[in-house]
Amino acid sequence: MVDRGASALSLPDDWPAHPDPILALNRMGSFDWDLDSGQFHMDAQAHEVFDLHPDEYDGNPATLAIRVPPPEAYRLDGLVSKAMKDGSENYGVYFRIRCRDGTLRWTHTQGYIRRDETGRPRRIIGIVRDATDELAESEERREQAAADEARRQQTSVVQLTTAALAHARTVQDVIDVLKDTHGITHLGATSLVMGLVEAGRIRLVAEGPAGSFVPGTMVTRIDEQYPMSEVVRTLSPRFIESPEEFAKRYPVLWPHITDLHITSAAYMPLIAQARPIGAIGLLYSDRRGFSTEDRNVLVALGSSIAQSLQRAMFYEQEKDLATGLQQAMLPRTIPSVPGADVAVRYRSASLGRDIGGDWYDLIPLPGGRVGAVIGDVQGHDTHAAAVMGQLRIVLRAYAAEGHTPATVMARASVFLHELDTDRFATCLYAEADLSTGVVQVVRAGHIDPLLREPGGACRRVPVEGGLPLGLSAEFGRLEYPVGTIELDSDHTLLLCTDGLVEQPGADLDDGMQTLTALIATGPNDVRDLADRLIDVAEERGGDDDVALLLLRRRVLDAPQAGGRLQQHVAPGDPEALTGARHMIRAAVRAWSAGDRADEIELVADELITNALMHTEGSAVVTLRVLAGSDRRLRVEVEDSSSALPRRREAGESGVSGRGLLLVDLLTDVWGVEARGGGKAVWCEFVVPERS
Repeated sequence: MVDRGASALSLPDDWPAHPDPILALNRMGSFDWDLDSGQFHMDAQAHEVFDLHPDEYDGNPATLAIRVPPPEAYRLDGLVSKAMKDGSENYGVYFRIRCRDGTLRWTHTQGYIRRDETGRPRRIIGIVRDATDELAESEERREQAAADEARRQQTSVVQLTTAALAHARTVQDVIDVLKDTHGITHLGATSLVMGLVEAGRIRLVAEGPAGSFVPGTMVTRIDEQYPMSEVVRTLSPRFIESPEEFAKRYPVLWPHITDLHITSAAYMPLIAQARPIGAIGLLYSDRRGFSTEDRNVLVALGSSIAQSLQRAMFYEQEKDLATGLQQAMLPRTIPSVPGADVAVRYRSASLGRDIGGDWYDLIPLPGGRVGAVIGDVQGHDTHAAAVMGQLRIVLRAYAAEGHTPATVMARASVFLHELDTDRFATCLYAEADLSTGVVQVVRAGHIDPLLREPGGACRRVPVEGGLPLGLSAEFGRLEYPVGTIELDSDHTLLLCTDGLVEQPGADLDDGMQTLTALIATGPNDVRDLADRLIDVAEERGGDDDVALLLLRRRVLDAPQAGGRLQQHVAPGDPEALTGARHMIRAAVRAWSAGDRADEIELVADELITNALMHTEGSAVVTLRVLAGSDRRLRVEVEDSSSALPRRREAGESGVSGRGLLLVDLLTDVWGVEARGGGKAVWCEFVVPERS
């Protein structure tokens, strides 16, 4: 019973301490509902209408449940919600309350909805009054009102259930809504069953309450003599109005449900796009027969459930497709890396068919090195995933060719820029020599890595970075600074995408601090730690994917040389030459070459330059730390020419001809070795023992 004649109200400034005198004279209470805070304030007269003492009410609308029966509350909430959603300025409705002595009496409320400039409801003010005398003119009117109320209640349950189903994403969500106490049970059903059509059979997906399952009905054929099978075959509902009718029509099923004391039942086909996708049954133990309106309500309910189920099935199919595509783009397996424990994890966002461009990769490299990649392509769609797959392949290829980390990143940026796409990508590439613990890191717009020590202490490692891939090529800024990290034994390097860091309402720095604290208190094993981080991401939710790579260095028990680094330098590639020089500089510092660092850099640079100038191929530079009676650093430069180097006198300009002279003067020992179709020029320096 809805009255749209409510008018705007204006409450006194000192309300509710001093109610409106005109309302008080007419025994009307007033209320003010702040929709932002949820507080529902009432004056003294309103307390009397609800038969509440002031100390029994705390301003929370839920507290009124002690006076408003649940069916009335559901109907009232539904009508007020509808008025707020359809743009109404006011509403009026009759409802019943249960007084302190247990009797029911009618109450009438009128509300005026106040909205902000965007049309959003912010506040409701209104009145409540006792309407028992108004609605108690005759017994016939009361009975009619009760009948109308029962019908409205059923309709309200359908509306509320439909509204709840609108938020269901999966089939299990639909089942949970139907079995929830705010769902079908308000129609008075004793038991619920639901099945889905699969390959010519009906598979039971929901039954309740516990203990009502009938053996042999988990999977049934559509041609069997069961009520769900019949409604699927005929596409028509079946209303069973007595136990005798149930026993006669379905003799196979009836003996198994006699303990439920069923007196009637309603079975509806679930039809979507003109085909049956399942069936639902409601069994009652306190009613016989169904009125025309009862049947219409139940049929409407079946239609709503069918639409929700179909939507949920589509969602799950799209989610499976998106997840499969995403997983196909990621590495199928992560190779075993001697000297390291590695864990990778990926969590997809909860956005249906939307998928992201997050990825990880681990690339075995010559000389005991390994490349670790983490990246994120802009966007959440199949195009982002496709771009990600191509980027992952080219990064792996450039790294395997022996290019420096900076060159790998620069070439990947050029590749992305030349693709037919408007996407860019953030990325971090770390190349680790596990024998020495030296890690060269290049960052393209990505978040910094984290480093965890054996005791649990964790810190963010700032790495100077360049522009994201694609953008650096577009703006001609392909220089990527290279940072160096020393990864000691049992230290763990963590690379991740921003989905693990970003939190609603917090900036990136706060998110990094939270993540750092979480890692510090996490388990030592990298796999357990990775699981813990993904669990936290799941609990937090969010609309972004998460990719994660952890690499923990282990020092092998077998005797090892002090360390080894290797770099490929292609002819005519100034970036590769610069990268090799940077590697040499980083290595001699990390390996504590002492006051011989400058000599080693100078000799290594001379050998590389000679190999590139006097041969037509590329050069491979290798640095090793040799353990023995003394600690030595060995530099090898290998090329494809079998021609041996020879010492020459310096030319007239005094520039050329000094290469081998420098090598001979500055090194402790040097020589040349034949290597297959080429040779290697090597030299060694005695360096101080590392503290």
